[in-house]
Amino acid sequence: MASEAKKVRITYSTSFIGVQGDQKDTIRRLGFTKLQQTVEQPDTPVIRGMIHKVRHLVTVEEIGG
Repeated sequence: MASEAKKVRITYSTSFIGVQGDQKDTIRRLGFTKLQQTVEQPDTPVIRGMIHKVRHLVTVEEIGG
């Protein structure tokens, strides 16, 4: 069952120029290095909290499970 864990596909869609420093750090901690990049992360409360903090900069798609 662990192999079918839910994941989220996150796309960094809006530049973080002009946003607060902690939001820039959150974008980096989600694994982004450049604009329009897409990463897959496990669907956990920690990741969901990070997404919520930068919800105006990213788009999210649920995948798996």
